Amino acid sequence: MACLITLKQEIKTLEAVFPKNHERFQIVSASVDELNCRFVGKNGKKYDIHANITETYPSTPPVWFAESEETSVTNAVQILSNTSGMDNHVLNQVSILLRELCRLHCVPEPPDIALLKLPGPQGSYRLPDRQDDDREMDDEDEDEDDDDGDDLHLDMDEGESVAKSKVEEMDTEHLATLERLRQNQRQDYLRGSVSGSVQATDRLMKELRDVYRSDSFKKGMYSIELVNDSLYEWNIRLMSVDPDSPLHNDLVLLKEKEGKDSILLNMTFKEAYPFEPPFVRVVHPVISGGYVLVGGAICMELLTKQGWSSAYTVEAVIMQIAATLVKGKARIQFGAAKSQYSLARAQQSFKSLVQIHEKNGWFTPPKEDG
Repeated sequence: MACLITLKQEIKTLEAVFPKNHERFQIVSASVDELNCRFVGKNGKKYDIHANITETYPSTPPVWFAESEETSVTNAVQILSNTSGMDNHVLNQVSILLRELCRLHCVPEPPDIALLKLPGPQGSYRLPDRQDDDREMDDEDEDEDDDDGDDLHLDMDEGESVAKSKVEEMDTEHLATLERLRQNQRQDYLRGSVSGSVQATDRLMKELRDVYRSDSFKKGMYSIELVNDSLYEWNIRLMSVDPDSPLHNDLVLLKEKEGKDSILLNMTFKEAYPFEPPFVRVVHPVISGGYVLVGGAICMELLTKQGWSSAYTVEAVIMQIAATLVKGKARIQFGAAKSQYSLARAQQSFKSLVQIHEKNGWFTPPKEDG
């Protein structure tokens, strides 16, 4: 587990050099699969930047994305997608990112940046991929490094006692799903038949882990099913909406009539995710109102390139759709022909909608309306 041990050392170094109260750059939170950083620019303006550490790290660099759309931040982040070798390591990644951010924002580099050095003589050894760890780890290693096995991630907040393994936050079946996906990815990687992109795949794996751990998911507000075990197509059953809404009453009636008590949504992702939004449509039942278009597409600015942000999570999108359906006074059309809804019709109606709004703009309701 040399790779994970080294990665943990790098993370501890980052947290020590750039604590949460650093005047220029802060490590807000860190684990062996994710970094949340904050850059403090001129006049104290703060920029949150995130990194997902991939399954193939350090052969491939972490996947970085910024919440801000300012070019002075996005340009700095973009540089990190072109690194190789030792520059793929998080210490060097942060060093490159911080130097570029300081240059673009015309602020001096913090002297602490010189403390970001990899453990051991740089370039004198090759750190194995995290996938190599699985192939090389024997039974003895498993016993000794139980906390590190299978890339199960521990919280790294300094000062806390040994963190509770996040494995305990998930049901066994969901852990099995994640492991199956991970094994499939490894096999695809070895066969050279990888689908999608590393960036999208790793972000979607993180999104799925976060969904399995979320309170809303555990409380049965919605469920997730991967279509053909693909990370790029999710079926989402929305089972809970505002209990005071007509839509809630319709769902109760739907269960009585058809034995179904949920709204089935289909969500598909492209290789450019998270920098492009997923495409979402209603599959069943047929709905009137609720900003649901012909074919089942949904009229939401958030789901367009103009309104999308890479910082949005899948769960946030699901919750926003649930709220939008209620706000738009959605009602189930009992007895409507199911053939009204199809992927092709949904895509066409959504494309037409976007073209109209690009010309005329979007209506933004008052904040008090949610």
